[in-house]
Amino acid sequence: MPARNLKVLLLNQCFHPDHVATAQILTDLALGLVNAGHEVTVVASSRGYDNPEKRYPVSENWNGIHIKRIWTPGLGKKTKLRRLIDFAIFWFNATRILLFLPRHDVLVCLTSPPLISTLGTLIAKLKGGLVIPWIMDLNPDEAVAAGWLRKGSVAERLLTTVQNWSFRQAARIVVLDRFMAARLREKEIPADVLYVLAPWSHDKVVQYDRAGRGAFRQEHGMKEKFVVMYSGNHSPCHPLDTLLEAAELLARDTHVHFVFVGGGSEYAKVKAFSVGRGLSNITCLPYQPIEHLSASLSAPDVHVIVMGDAFLGIVHPCKVYNILNLGLPFLYIGPAQSHVADLVEKAQAPSHTLMHRHGDVEGVATSIRDAAGRGGVMPSPELKRLASAFSQEILASELVNLIQKTCE
Repeated sequence: MPARNLKVLLLNQCFHPDHVATAQILTDLALGLVNAGHEVTVVASSRGYDNPEKRYPVSENWNGIHIKRIWTPGLGKKTKLRRLIDFAIFWFNATRILLFLPRHDVLVCLTSPPLISTLGTLIAKLKGGLVIPWIMDLNPDEAVAAGWLRKGSVAERLLTTVQNWSFRQAARIVVLDRFMAARLREKEIPADVLYVLAPWSHDKVVQYDRAGRGAFRQEHGMKEKFVVMYSGNHSPCHPLDTLLEAAELLARDTHVHFVFVGGGSEYAKVKAFSVGRGLSNITCLPYQPIEHLSASLSAPDVHVIVMGDAFLGIVHPCKVYNILNLGLPFLYIGPAQSHVADLVEKAQAPSHTLMHRHGDVEGVATSIRDAAGRGGVMPSPELKRLASAFSQEILASELVNLIQKTCE
């Protein structure tokens, strides 16, 4: 099969113009494939990921990409039952759409909703074509780690068997770090099928913006503050308890201010913590539009990256790449061995990287207080040099090449 002029199908819950991370990175890949001369079709949800009231056209052509969107009821994330119903209807309607699409040379399947790559495998078995799962998070492992599914239960064993079957049919599996690759090897997935490729930074739209930084801080009443920011998905995979308790510990230090930007199932809990404890040093903001992303991400003095101990090798700290590209200091709360720890070792920028374990509330508060005492820190050249290895130009092109070579 020739490497060029492929018919590529991309399957994921989210795509342009949604703003969540998987939508943005899949959009980058789709555009890269089109620019390489391939015919690209995307099947995704017609509702916004974080705001189900937002609706997108059920069918459109955008920048040479054919987009087919799936209807779901948009019940939201308030309960597990609501999410399960949404996932089931997505699966059903995705199956209906995929059955009526023509055969594709390769299906690239992400992992939202859970086990969607299994549907891609079944369609490929029926119609032909190769399957490349691109694993953003690993299920049912994530559901077990979050306590939503009991390890060893009938449901867990069944889902694991189905998922592992689909992985063993894959032509290639793209994983995000060495810990994810190790977890799949433990499931007896052949090592030569696995390809480690980190997700890229959005360096075309996210750059350090001094003017935008000042405007953002001015707009939200933080002009003279030392700002600590968590920006992104608020989920059980990224437990924020230690950071929130540190914010409460620092409540009397009026110079330090905490900002939580984004959405997700735990976002309401952050707001409830702030209101319930009467904390005026916490501000909660929704996801920022892509055109304002440089300003919002340039605004803090310290970014925060959180990884739940139980989620190592299951999810990946994607937000770290934009932070590295900005060169700003960051506070990491998570397991001692992790992809972030690997990057910190490579970066060799100790004044810009603060490392703590979950539960170390005093340590986190002390590190933030000490950093605030040192005043504002200029972007680090060491972090920006490390970021260059994770640029969109390099990694998106690498993934396009991998897809082409897999289809040769």
